[in-house]
Amino acid sequence: VEERGRDNIYRIDVPSFRRSVAVGNSGVNTDVSVAPDGKTLAYLHQSNTQPNEVWVSARQLTHHNDQALASLDLRSLEQYGFVGALGDSVFGWILKPPAFDPAKRYPLVYLIHGGPQGAWTDYWGARWNYALFASRGYVVAAVNFHGSTGYGQKFTDAISQHWGDYPYEDLMKGLDVVARLPYVDSTRMGAAGASYGGYMIYWMAGHTTRFKTLVAHDGVFNAASMAGTTEELWFMDWEFGGTPYANRALYDKWSPLNFVQSWKTPILIVHSQLDYRVDLSEGYQAFTAAKELGVPAKFLYFPDEGHWVLKPRNRRLWWGTVLDWMDQYLKPQAPTGAR
Repeated sequence: VEERGRDNIYRIDVPSFRRSVAVGNSGVNTDVSVAPDGKTLAYLHQSNTQPNEVWVSARQLTHHNDQALASLDLRSLEQYGFVGALGDSVFGWILKPPAFDPAKRYPLVYLIHGGPQGAWTDYWGARWNYALFASRGYVVAAVNFHGSTGYGQKFTDAISQHWGDYPYEDLMKGLDVVARLPYVDSTRMGAAGASYGGYMIYWMAGHTTRFKTLVAHDGVFNAASMAGTTEELWFMDWEFGGTPYANRALYDKWSPLNFVQSWKTPILIVHSQLDYRVDLSEGYQAFTAAKELGVPAKFLYFPDEGHWVLKPRNRRLWWGTVLDWMDQYLKPQAPTGAR
């Protein structure tokens, strides 16, 4: 069960259906297997400091990654909370960089998850890895805004027909908390997101100048054209209360396209040819608008990837490009990234 950024394994008593935590309160626990005698539980456990390993009854069984991780300064995520939209409690994560010095002030990378019915969890990710951003000397923050999973169905459903207000309010309030931390340099903040997170990057570009730079991966730029090109036909109907021709006002209200004339922040746009969830044309429209408006922009195109960048060589290019882009605007001198 996903709960507040962690995945717990529950034990359910039959026939009372009373439940209790069998494994939890740390990281993400998945792929559960129970022995025939019902006495032994095997599962995969991961956290932001450790890739998946096999555990048996709360004891780690495999240690495939110990040698590779031994030389790394991997810090645990810290959870923080605040009052967000609708007066609800909203939670997020903070990760400090290696060799952290509380007397220094660090630039910030603010991550925005996709879905939007998804969540930032205490996990080890290859596509979006908190520690890899932190390794370049950034404080990393990630908020689970309205629409996120793991905080109750009402909280998840609140984003429907509210793409641009409740989540944006949560993200700005969460940013306020982080920006006030004594070790965060609020004059050097960047934001990055994918899918819905990419949408929110485009939305932020038209509504705030708090960030020095932005990265949008496979984001929705034009809500109406997204509805006509995505393979997930039910999705936009649910999120926008109908089709563009039945409820055009809401599509226009929440479409970043209609606020693009306020764009000023340099932006890196990433999109792939084989993305059938959010069509490549969304990225092209955003990039064209940025260039026509004179906003510094770069386009990273993958001809052989879909909604996610999965091929190892492409991932290296993705990470190198994204980190170098962040460094260019958030650091005085940018180191060269991996290629």
